[in-house]
Amino acid sequence: MFLFKRNNPEEEMKRAKAAYEKVISLTEDTREARSMKMRMGLLCRAHVDKTFVAGAEQTASWQERAAVALANGDPLPEEPSASRFQKIKSGETEVYVYLPDEFARDIFALGSKYQRVQITAQQAIDAVQGIVNQLSKYELGLEEPFQALTFLREELAAEAEAQAKAAEQAQAGAGSGAASSDA
Repeated sequence: MFLFKRNNPEEEMKRAKAAYEKVISLTEDTREARSMKMRMGLLCRAHVDKTFVAGAEQTASWQERAAVALANGDPLPEEPSASRFQKIKSGETEVYVYLPDEFARDIFALGSKYQRVQITAQQAIDAVQGIVNQLSKYELGLEEPFQALTFLREELAAEAEAQAKAAEQAQAGAGSGAASSDA
């Protein structure tokens, strides 16, 4: 029986960064290069989404700990910060994905602002998409940027649809109520 030694996270993170750097350094326009860029784009999209969610979730946790610390007269805990690496499910395995600090930090901060209700969902989507557009075009060299925060876009669409249905029902109810009060 063979035991396969799993690489330690540090080695996997180094490989993730090397893979990212290899993709952004590609200059040829071959099918293989485009494929590598597209795969990296998909991994980065997952990283972006996870980083935004981490910003929101870690901020919520920090807010709770900060409230307890204030109530007890203790110093505030250190605010959370972004990670350049996220563990992403890719097929049957999980892999580390690297995103440079400036992208990870900005996306994390937007998740934090969204959690603190300093920006709306649409403002978060627009801001993150702007960052993703830069990442896609100038870093990865993709012809079309990938779409970020699909989960939040779908949530907004569902809310808009529910509001539209509620407005229709209210209008239909008001219309039938007016007709019966005329009688």
